[in-house]
Amino acid sequence: MKLLINALIKFIAGLLMVALLLFLPAGTLAYPGGLLFLCLLFVPMFMMGIVMMICARDLLAKRLDVKEKQGTQKGVVAVMGLIFLGGFILAGLDFRFGWSKVPLPVVIVASVLFLVGYALYAEVMRENAYLSRTVRVEEGQTVISTGLYGVVRHPMYMASTVMFLALPLVLGSWYALIPFAFYPVLMIVRIRGEENLLTAELSGYDEYKKKVKYRMIPFIW
Repeated sequence: MKLLINALIKFIAGLLMVALLLFLPAGTLAYPGGLLFLCLLFVPMFMMGIVMMICARDLLAKRLDVKEKQGTQKGVVAVMGLIFLGGFILAGLDFRFGWSKVPLPVVIVASVLFLVGYALYAEVMRENAYLSRTVRVEEGQTVISTGLYGVVRHPMYMASTVMFLALPLVLGSWYALIPFAFYPVLMIVRIRGEENLLTAELSGYDEYKKKVKYRMIPFIW
């Protein structure tokens, strides 16, 4: 019950915060891109939460823990928060003042890419029971090398990058792409710090790095 209440509180708080950051700058609730994004983000999130509550409560508890302990990772999370803050506000203001207009076919493609990223994200969570939102190594943790982990070493970051680069186009704002363009850079910083920790503390990870060459983008990096 405690886990359920915690999950519901964070879900509702997240929904309200994102809605305020979008609709207040937009000056109206009649913001199609904002409504579309809320549906694309929070409907799958609610469904995944129900599945984890039933089938994987330990994983759900890990996903609710967002307190980083490492200094560099704390900085990454802080900058990430600024990216989302700036991106959402900029998208709302863009809609309000009509600075830019994203063609409907581009919005549709971006929405599909966002959902594809979400599906990849869900698959990563299904594959890896150790998947917390903080950078850490747990007692008894083993290297996962199957599924998407056989393609890139950090498929969760690959999935989130697809989602958040598509996000401003879902919102219908070219200008919001500016802050979100820094998201992949943050992921690179996060991955470098995470790999240092995993190499030092997770048995078998050094061998896994030799087996799977690419960190986040297949055939590129």
